[in-house]
Amino acid sequence: MRIPFGTMSLTETSRKLINDCLDRKRVSGGVLVRRFEDAIANLIGVKESVTVSSGTDADMLALAVLHDFGAERGDEVILPALSYVATGHAVIHAGFKPVFVDIDPTTLNIDVSALKSAITPRTRAIMPVHLMGKPAPMDEINDIARRNNLVVVEDAAEAWGALYKGKPAGALGDMGAFSLYVAHIITTGDGGIVTTDREDYAEVLRSLRGHGRACACKVCVSTVNGGRCEKRFADTSVGDKRFHFQRLGYSSRMNDLEAALGLGSMELYDEIIAVRHRNLMAMIAGFAEFEEYFTVFPEESHERIGPHAFPFVLKPNTPFTRDELSVYLQRNGVDPRTLFTSIPTQCGGYEFLGHKLGDFPHSEYVGLHGLHIGVHQDITEDDVAYFIEVMRNFIQEHKD
Repeated sequence: MRIPFGTMSLTETSRKLINDCLDRKRVSGGVLVRRFEDAIANLIGVKESVTVSSGTDADMLALAVLHDFGAERGDEVILPALSYVATGHAVIHAGFKPVFVDIDPTTLNIDVSALKSAITPRTRAIMPVHLMGKPAPMDEINDIARRNNLVVVEDAAEAWGALYKGKPAGALGDMGAFSLYVAHIITTGDGGIVTTDREDYAEVLRSLRGHGRACACKVCVSTVNGGRCEKRFADTSVGDKRFHFQRLGYSSRMNDLEAALGLGSMELYDEIIAVRHRNLMAMIAGFAEFEEYFTVFPEESHERIGPHAFPFVLKPNTPFTRDELSVYLQRNGVDPRTLFTSIPTQCGGYEFLGHKLGDFPHSEYVGLHGLHIGVHQDITEDDVAYFIEVMRNFIQEHKD
């Protein structure tokens, strides 16, 4: 593949930190995880960040926090129908009922006009998704949430580097959930992280990722410094605090080897953002030539799209199909991916909710006609020009 979907930048800092971990024989979550959490909190501009084992777990645990603040199992979370299926999975596995609404077909983000009618007495949260790194309309979402006493959890899995009115994704709601998967701008190989200004939320998150244990200090003396914890046996009514479990939790911890990868990749953050954003803008500009055939989201004056990937959607009545285009791109060294699906109506695991095709027309259309390709830091300006030329040749062959 000349233009693979993703890449990973491995730094000498990461190599050194990994070797240090191995030399010390300390690889479980410790000092490097704590350093990484502090670095992400500083980057996003929030008070707290809590690492977990995947972006899906970041969504799931952020929502599971709400059970400590009055939510009950079976309560509802509103989310867009179009997203990677993990968003819907996270809602269900956190103990909630997903309530889906359609998207705005121009931005690919949740249709704010549909939010109000989706709210019921059992609604506890809204989970907007910054799909492909384009910020959701957070002013309107936060206003609706405030007026209805709802929590806003941003699914910012693809939104590293995204800005909304000058403020980073992940600091726009009550919590932000990021993915650290290998194809993302900051990566730990796998992994996820939740950002928040709420210290009480962060404390519950630290408990949830460790099976719900009562031991949830921001800095764990035992794992970070290898010292003796004075709190561990202080409460004789519970015995060893590390084995006292206050809530239903998960096994979702990050280890120091993963954090080492993340700390190294953060050194290149600004450089990677700049290259990826350049590639994204070049692809958007290049597709102006093909506007008869494709819809492409714009970057608006109030935002910077987090340059995760370049999405494009076939317009109705094009003289070719998505499958034909996908095969052609692959044969010419470009790795395309479908642009997700309507979770409630195009993913078989959600049939139990009782939705039917046609309930979410915009999401379903994108699910059948959308593609996206990488914009990562290993893609050069020549590669972008090559991609546009491949598209031009394909259209020339199929338009007659």
